[in-house]
Order: sequence, then C-alpha cells, then structure tokens
Amino acid sequence: MHLSHWSQFTVPSTLQLKFYVMLLLEPVENMEKRELIQLGLHEALVNAVVHGNLSNPSKHVRVRRIITPNWFVWQIQDKGNGLKEAQRRFCLPAEVEAERGRGLFLIHKCFDDVRWSKKGNRVQVASRREKI
Repeated sequence: MHLSHWSQFTVPSTLQLKFYVMLLLEPVENMEKRELIQLGLHEALVNAVVHGNLSNPSKHVRVRRIITPNWFVWQIQDKGNGLKEAQRRFCLPAEVEAERGRGLFLIHKCFDDVRWSKKGNRVQVASRREKI
C-alpha cells in the first residue's frame, strides 16, 4: 500500500516569500536537493504573484504539497488567466539582456517533472525522493 500525504497552503500575493518557501520545503531533508527545490519554488511563486495575480495584494496563490513514497510534488495555482501553451517554453531567452524568460528555464532545471493545467494558471512541479 502506497501512502501519500498532502497539505494545502494559501500564500498572499507578495514578493516576501522566504517564509512560505521554507514552509513548503520542510519535508525535504537532502540539503543539495533542498537548495535546488528552493530556487525552483521561489521562481514558480514569483511567477504566480507577478504574472498570474499581477501583484494584486487582494489575490492569493494556492499551493498543494503532496508527498508520496517516490515524489515531492507542489501544485502552485494563481488567480490569473493562465499562461498560454506556446509561452510555456523553458529555454533561455536569446538576448542576454532580456528582462523576462529565465524563470521558466530555472523551474525546469530545478525539478524532475513540470506540468501545466489546461488553463495554464496552475503548474505542478515534482522532485524525485531519494531511496532510503
């Protein structure tokens, strides 16, 4: 029998995210993996706040954390209209000076699996758990 555990969090639309990222990271014990996931979660939350919720302080971001025997999974959902499928690419922008485009690249580098909802306002990121 495989057990999974999930928790739900509500994150305000703010860029003061350190507390929330640390809370979401609590079950991750491997420090090297933890640092990588921390970067990816921060990028995903910033994208949800800035691009999804348009930094509107009356909106929030919903995060579900799911822990299974093999995976750590986070589902991050904003109140926005969603990211169009064509915009979900994860390569670096061609121009070094570009102000946008690095976040999705970092998210894909930090996680083993990245999936989007059909609407595009929820991203699911997952990292494999180490076998004990």
